[in-house]
Amino acid sequence: MNFLKWLYPGMRFKRWLLLFAAGVMLASLGIAIMFNYKYIDSIEESIFWAVYTFSGEYTYTATAVIGTVMVIIGFLIMAMAARFIIQSVIDVVYPSSSEKLVDLIYEKRMLGKGPAVTVVGGGHGLSVLLRGIKEVTTNVTAVVTVADDGGSSGRLREELGIIPPGDLRNCLVALADTEPLMEKLFQHRFGGSSSLSGHSFGNLFIAAMAEVTGDVETALTESSKVLAVKGRVLPASKEHVRLDAIMEDGTIVCGESHIPEVHKRIHRVKLFPEHVEAVQSSLDAIRDASAIVLGPGSLYTSIMPNLLVEGIGDAICRSKAIKIYICNVMTQPGETDGYTASMHVKAILDHAGRQAIDYVIVNSTPVPEDLAQKYAEKGAYPVEVDDDALNALGVGLIKADLISGKDVIHHDSRKLASSVMRAVYGIKAGLDEIRKH
Repeated sequence: MNFLKWLYPGMRFKRWLLLFAAGVMLASLGIAIMFNYKYIDSIEESIFWAVYTFSGEYTYTATAVIGTVMVIIGFLIMAMAARFIIQSVIDVVYPSSSEKLVDLIYEKRMLGKGPAVTVVGGGHGLSVLLRGIKEVTTNVTAVVTVADDGGSSGRLREELGIIPPGDLRNCLVALADTEPLMEKLFQHRFGGSSSLSGHSFGNLFIAAMAEVTGDVETALTESSKVLAVKGRVLPASKEHVRLDAIMEDGTIVCGESHIPEVHKRIHRVKLFPEHVEAVQSSLDAIRDASAIVLGPGSLYTSIMPNLLVEGIGDAICRSKAIKIYICNVMTQPGETDGYTASMHVKAILDHAGRQAIDYVIVNSTPVPEDLAQKYAEKGAYPVEVDDDALNALGVGLIKADLISGKDVIHHDSRKLASSVMRAVYGIKAGLDEIRKH
């Protein structure tokens, strides 16, 4: 019965439907004439004349020509009517531009065929990677840390008893296919001196959605619909956790935001409570992935908290997916001072397991001297790529141009995504070739 609604007055659909039907009738009549012109000629000899070959057989006649013309005109009418029918729908669904529809079709048909990529991490680095990855595949899932205890996220965590939404919000925005104004809205922070001061609207939105739906995972799913997210954003766990660090001198620092403040060498990090249940959807995303990407992001405070959630580290190690770690370009003061690329990798292997990384991607572009000096004043230095030590750890090394920017040193989202996808396709092709032989 819903089909009858297309015939309601004002739908601007009936006229084009009737025109399409007229085209079908005309084309059908033309086809009938083309296949029966011999019989028509024999009946209408007084009107249409027959042309014979030297052998006396019938050839194509004027009647058949008329039938052919009718078929052509019929199909042209059908094409024109179909165009107007489609345009009527587009004008309602996307009144500003039909380009969005083209993008949507491309996304569903082409990007939907891309490899399943599960990205594990948090912080700014993860959102940078996601901005690039969504342009090459929509089969992307972000498994995000829930150990953040600073800023707006920390306040909402304490006041409302929810998992910190900050990193989740950044990932949603990074994967979003929405208007710039909506992105600005979700990233907007309230000023002034009220109780809202410092809070991000996106954080408040996710917190409100969690209360309405009663579940943070459902809240993220519904928020994804608002932002037209390409892919999924999942928390590593729904439980409240605290990240603690055991320093090399034996002292223990409690709280993710406090770890870099003490400026001591980290021996190991752990969660409190120690046994934290993982979100099943996150475990499923790791299990079903074609590629698992760790980072980029703060080694101990963004990547490690995910690996310490019960089951996630083991799921990564057991996975048959290609496992890639994206090493940071610069060391992080108070967290990875003096760390080389192999030290980053070893820390992950020590926490998650020896099978957690197959390949490491490092930046091969020299950092401009003026920027290096600027960062050195803050205690950050380019991460040294120690090839021999990495080989000794049993991981493959991929060097690529990853950075951009004239004022700051950070990963370029497109370069990063391109390097990851080249690695995924290249490694997969190599494995397929080995299996053939």
